Amino acid sequence: MKIPETIDPKRYKVKKGLAGLGLFAMDDIKKGEWIIEYVGELKSNKEIEDNTTKYLFEVNSKWTIDGSMRSNTARYINHAHHANAEPEVIKNRVFIQAKKNIKKGEEITYDYGKEYYDEFIKPYGCKCAYCQTKGKVAKK
Repeated sequence: MKIPETIDPKRYKVKKGLAGLGLFAMDDIKKGEWIIEYVGELKSNKEIEDNTTKYLFEVNSKWTIDGSMRSNTARYINHAHHANAEPEVIKNRVFIQAKKNIKKGEEITYDYGKEYYDEFIKPYGCKCAYCQTKGKVAKK
């Protein structure tokens, strides 16, 4: 896959969502469009073994991006079981791509994966839209 040439930072904004701060679309985003790059310092997986930050993005079996710095706006993308975006790893870089059409004002989300979910989200309860409404829908 080819590295995206340009990503427009005016397409998204950080604001309050279901799980704290989240990243929201500022205009309609079409399926397949690139949204943002997850940036940070590329570190060896050995180097981050004892790191406790939640903003680590493993790109392969040897390397991880430490995206804990505030300039990494992609770190505000929250987890969701029925996400509208997905990460794509291209040459040790991570880009977030729309996997379905995203409407203006909608929160941008992707599935963090089972390991992250089990360790950091499940013990406190998932706050994604699906998990917040599934009990209410079942009662109707």
